[in-house]
Amino acid sequence: MTVFIYTLGCKLNQCESEAIADAFTHQGFEVVSSDQRADLYIVNTCTVTSKAEQKARRMIRKYANEEQKPVVLVSGCYAQMEKEELQNLHKRVVVVSLDDKPLLLQLPLFLSHTHIASIDLLEAVKEFALRNEQKESSPFDYDAASFSVHSRAFVKIQDGCDNRCAYCRVSLARGAAVSLEYQQVLQRIAALQEQGYAEIVLTGVNISAYQSDDVDLAKLLKLLLAQSGASVRFRLSSLEPDRLDAPLIELFSDYRIQPHFHLPVQSASDVVLKRVNRHYDVKRLYEAVSLLRQVKNDPFIAADMISGLPGETEEEFEKSYRVIKELDFSQLHVFPFSPRPQTPLFAAKDRVPEYVRDQRAKKLRALSAIHYRRYMGRQIGQEGEVILEQIQDDSSWRGISGNYLHVVVEDVPNQLKRGALVPVIFEKQAAQIVPIARLRYA
Repeated sequence: MTVFIYTLGCKLNQCESEAIADAFTHQGFEVVSSDQRADLYIVNTCTVTSKAEQKARRMIRKYANEEQKPVVLVSGCYAQMEKEELQNLHKRVVVVSLDDKPLLLQLPLFLSHTHIASIDLLEAVKEFALRNEQKESSPFDYDAASFSVHSRAFVKIQDGCDNRCAYCRVSLARGAAVSLEYQQVLQRIAALQEQGYAEIVLTGVNISAYQSDDVDLAKLLKLLLAQSGASVRFRLSSLEPDRLDAPLIELFSDYRIQPHFHLPVQSASDVVLKRVNRHYDVKRLYEAVSLLRQVKNDPFIAADMISGLPGETEEEFEKSYRVIKELDFSQLHVFPFSPRPQTPLFAAKDRVPEYVRDQRAKKLRALSAIHYRRYMGRQIGQEGEVILEQIQDDSSWRGISGNYLHVVVEDVPNQLKRGALVPVIFEKQAAQIVPIARLRYA
């Protein structure tokens, strides 16, 4: 039986999908790529924007209508919030809520038994979902031993969020903030290091809120760095600006922490931030970005921005735009405001007209393109490190640099394999703004 996993949304969803893929592989099933047909499609959904939900529905219908009549299993945040809606998309769709998603790690073993008994796949998946609805599971059951999509390893250290931002539905889907016990984190990372992974990504809904006993994120990183060797690198997923204080950022000076940071900024107007229940102000944002640049040499700092939040005036937007321009973020991920059901802003009466919202998004994306090209230009002639991800031909690979640039590395020796960490020097840029690098030898 063949399985394909389609993932929407954040790095946390990617981490969970990898664990599910690992579970299927260990039971002898074939996990295929997107250009191959599958018997079972698993769609791991996102509910951050209406666009993400629309894409999920489109892919679910596409897979369900393929001629081989596959089963489409749907889970994730969207499935948690709108289970019945998704279930009604097609008769070959089975929905497993986010609460029950960790139980999907047991699905491969269940299917291997039912396959031997020649039970219809759709009926088997339905039976599994029905049997497991009342079973207890933990969001930290995801513990992949291998990663089929990424050459880097992911460790889920946190789930849920207590911030309750007025526009966000994720806290409703994922629930309150919870953290994996810190000794478990250290054990899982030690096991991945033993397998030879050169980079490990720490992920969660809000890893800034990590708390296990008296161990917060700063103490966890300190313990992690103390137990780890010189050859492994660590990357952090999104970090909330209000949690970026000096004790935490000082740890980032360690060369093993990758020079790449992602901040969910959303707006750089104090009035707008307060209105949507964000927990910092523009002054705090300046301080956090300044500290990051003090401990890392020209790090790649990306920011999420929402255009057209309800009540945002032209003056507030322009002030936010000027601050973002001055902070010189390396890249902006721009999301036009999308009203999410059950959130405080869903029924907002002072909603910004869509054409104004979209104009503001366009302006922010244009600024992002300028900053991104400028950052890329500064890399030419610089030294760095790249994780090899996908071979292109006999001597060149695509990879990810420490500062999260997608790079083509030329003249790679045959003995180097996927997942290898290699020192490079960035030499030039291709037409698609992809840096071209060559190996740097001591």
